[in-house]
Amino acid sequence: MPIRSATFVMSNSDVSKCPKGTLPEYAFIGRSNVGKSSLINALCNQKHLAKTSARPGKTQLINHFLINDNWHLVDLPGYGYARVSKSQKKVFQKFITQYFKQRKQLICAFILIDIRHEPQPIDREFMKWMGTAEIPFQIVFTKADKISPKTIQSKIEDYFKVLAEDWAFFPEYYVTSAEKRTGLEPLVSYIEQLNKTLR
Repeated sequence: MPIRSATFVMSNSDVSKCPKGTLPEYAFIGRSNVGKSSLINALCNQKHLAKTSARPGKTQLINHFLINDNWHLVDLPGYGYARVSKSQKKVFQKFITQYFKQRKQLICAFILIDIRHEPQPIDREFMKWMGTAEIPFQIVFTKADKISPKTIQSKIEDYFKVLAEDWAFFPEYYVTSAEKRTGLEPLVSYIEQLNKTLR
């Protein structure tokens, strides 16, 4: 089912102030400059729903968007490089951790990975933390339009060879391009399938 409507609900850094109720949530997170805002805008068929910027680290709050009036897409601050102070980074880390540990409405997280790059330690560390915390997640490779199809397959194979050092079983993954709008339909379909199981 395509995304028919997407509206901004709220932004905050306090998990206790996130939307009440029982609507399922799906969180999107990744290193700064991974193309998260562009992907969210492409998924929602809007150009300016999530704020994009040439400066990494633009997202600095927990942002909730109501999708199709029946689930929330949650845009979380990027981890890793951002032009903010160390004290601000600690604040981000704290409320991101609190969100994942406390938010009962969370059904699944999508960890965004720039498919052009080699596996980064910070991504692997974050995935390990998610696994230890028993938080379900899947991988979304972004910016697939920047490399050839043959290179895409090679990058994915190399990526999972590295993940095999940490995981006995791999998460599902999606290969996407916000620019070309590829790989978006399977991602939305997966969310809708999960939502049906919750009814």
